[in-house]
Amino acid sequence: MTTKRRGRTKLVQEAYVALLSTASALERDFTELLRPYELSGSKYNVLRILRGAGPAGATCGEVGGSLIRHDPDVTRLLDRLEKRGLIARGRDTRDRRIVRTRITGAGLDLLATLDDVIDAAHEKQLSHLSEADLRGLIATMGAVSEGR
Repeated sequence: MTTKRRGRTKLVQEAYVALLSTASALERDFTELLRPYELSGSKYNVLRILRGAGPAGATCGEVGGSLIRHDPDVTRLLDRLEKRGLIARGRDTRDRRIVRTRITGAGLDLLATLDDVIDAAHEKQLSHLSEADLRGLIATMGAVSEGR
């Protein structure tokens, strides 16, 4: 029984290292792609979230809850994007206690510039996988996320 457990434990560890190594390699590519635009992955993700939120925008908490990678200081990210004119913040018209963040025209323009570049980069990274492989990968990663 102990040998079987060790074998499974070793396999689980190998899978974990493979996941982290792959994620790190993909993230390095993405970081390099965004560098000329003076964006980090987190800043890009915020812009993507706000574009998806539409004209209503999103609260800081909603943005933080939608981030791919948890960032404890979402306010700092928003400050930097606002300073660049890529987002705007303002009080909610129905409840002045709530601050809503919206993507600006400049933010939308930047994302429009990046859309094809990012699509091409993702295609390059994963083009060797079939559609069935991609669907299987998505399902497997979903199962890993749900199981933790």
